[in-house]
Amino acid sequence: MMADAKTVTRLLKTARGQLDGILKMVEDDRYCIDISQQIMATEAILNRANKEILAAHLKHCVQEAASDEERAAKIDEFTQTLGRILK
Repeated sequence: MMADAKTVTRLLKTARGQLDGILKMVEDDRYCIDISQQIMATEAILNRANKEILAAHLKHCVQEAASDEERAAKIDEFTQTLGRILK
């Protein structure tokens, strides 16, 4: 992985902590909207981690592909991933 591992790790650990908090909220029968807001906050953190990883993929893996064929394959792979994100 070419993304900054420290940044991605920090974001994922934060999301994991938030998920633990959300589970506790559910167990404590907290207000639905509060739980939903925490889920959206966690999704935002996961999206930031994913953006870091995908940006690094474009800057390093795609840009440094050895041949035009390899580069095209990596671009197709990226496009498919983006399609899954945006659906």
